[in-house]
Amino acid sequence: MTAALVPELDVGDLARSLRFYVEVLGFSVVYERAEEQFAYLRREEAELMLEAADGPGRRFRTAPLEPPFGRGMNLQIRTGDVTALFDRVAAHGLAPLIPLEERWYRVRLRERGLRQFVVADPDGYLLRFFEDLGVRPAAQQETEAHP
Repeated sequence: MTAALVPELDVGDLARSLRFYVEVLGFSVVYERAEEQFAYLRREEAELMLEAADGPGRRFRTAPLEPPFGRGMNLQIRTGDVTALFDRVAAHGLAPLIPLEERWYRVRLRERGLRQFVVADPDGYLLRFFEDLGVRPAAQQETEAHP
């Protein structure tokens, strides 16, 4: 529980979200605070907090929370075997927003490859699970900016 960044997601129904994250995605519950309707989860190296949106305790909001939650954001989560996780999601009858794909992203003079898919949780948070495919020379060279 010492990750540098741990997202905390408000959810509409904590029990429903826990079923999704634990049974479908394979997260484990590290600890819970039932009195606050809060749970801390982990999957491999990824850590995540869930809390009931209408639960007791402190909530951090800058605007009303309306479904789908998490608009404009997706959480990229590294996993050891993305194909197995994709198959697990499909076995639960869920249709990913983006099916399993291989994508290469340019980073200066190289490209980093990812095998990935995107699935929405019950509240609409987008989860992009990926497996690292390594690096290769970039197909398109980056031009340097000059003053």
